[in-house]
Amino acid sequence: MTTAAQRNSLGRYGETLAARRLTEGGMVLLDRNWRCPAGEIDLVLRDGETVVVCEVKTRRSLALGHPLEAVTPRKANRLRRLAAAWLSAHDVHAVDVRIDMVGIVQPLRGVPVLEHVRGIG
Repeated sequence: MTTAAQRNSLGRYGETLAARRLTEGGMVLLDRNWRCPAGEIDLVLRDGETVVVCEVKTRRSLALGHPLEAVTPRKANRLRRLAAAWLSAHDVHAVDVRIDMVGIVQPLRGVPVLEHVRGIG
């Protein structure tokens, strides 16, 4: 059984890993863990002229399903609303906005498996 602190630690680790991988791929990190009354955005990045809002889900195993399955259509809609709120709060006028997802499986032993899906929902 995992505690809230362990889940938070795993989540922070996953977000750091995702940010590193995406920036190594050429994206620019603009914000991390941005919060507003409507919720939180894990990562905000720039990919060329596109602002990318990225949800990161990290799990220790596939027992509860793949982390990418955690983003439902309802969650994708919320991420779109959060993206609009972030753009407004930062007075950013983007050419395009994209919602991405990074799913990470980090077993207790071994190398993490990271999957990046562009343009969900």
